[in-house]
Amino acid sequence: MANTPQSKKRARQIERRTDINKARRSRIRTFLRKVEEAIASGNAEAARDALKAAQPELMRGVTKGVVHKNTAARKVSRLAARVKALATA
Repeated sequence: MANTPQSKKRARQIERRTDINKARRSRIRTFLRKVEEAIASGNAEAARDALKAAQPELMRGVTKGVVHKNTAARKVSRLAARVKALATA
């Protein structure tokens, strides 16, 4: 339990940041799920559009410190490869 005024303030700040980060993470997952669903449906056009929308959202998560840079790059790369394979098939 926080005792000093400084630790009480840090606890309040952490609580606030946790809510914000949770919302950001959830938003990113939603965008990624839309790409996954578009790929699963086999619609190349929708998958490309969903990927274009998801990419900046993922990178915004990187700048905000919610997602690691390499994790975001890996996810974008794998999704892009799947969308490309869908378009050529």
